[in-house]
Amino acid sequence: MLATPTNEPDVAAGGREEALAAPLDAYSRACARLARICMWTSVFGLICLIVAVSLQIFGRHVLNSTPTWAESLALLLVLYVTMLGAAVGVRDAGHIGFESLLDALPAAGQRRLRIFIHLLVLLFGVLMAWNCGVLAESVAAYKIPNLGISNAWKYVPATLSGTLIALFSVEHIIAILRNQKVVPAWR
Repeated sequence: MLATPTNEPDVAAGGREEALAAPLDAYSRACARLARICMWTSVFGLICLIVAVSLQIFGRHVLNSTPTWAESLALLLVLYVTMLGAAVGVRDAGHIGFESLLDALPAAGQRRLRIFIHLLVLLFGVLMAWNCGVLAESVAAYKIPNLGISNAWKYVPATLSGTLIALFSVEHIIAILRNQKVVPAWR
């Protein structure tokens, strides 16, 4: 019997796409969940920051005795709020971009440039996480004045943010390759 041509390569490619769809969708859902957790953690941190600064103002102007720990806590909370917020901003495409260059390119060029941009952001996130981790380790023995905790806690949010930025950049690259868009966490 003669072999007849089939579309086996197409079937195999379609099977691979279907096999990869579930894990990639799960990755996207996990990133969305992480972004929501970061967003709500930032909101909680902002509330704590407002309370700490309010205690400082109340202590200074009403009690004539400022709590010594309030300023150090406020500075630490600013780091957590901004770093987690920055990671969510990368995922939700809330960062500044040059759309005019993208709009000037044909569709294929736009896709390549978007992937290149997210690869650069991925590299930035990895380097940020790595270097802030190294910094955290180098100052771990020292204490934050008035709080009594390790100075490494100042670098934890940047390390975490860099890791999240890298994860969210991978999600964007996957979405571009699948011709999909990343749904913002706040929706």
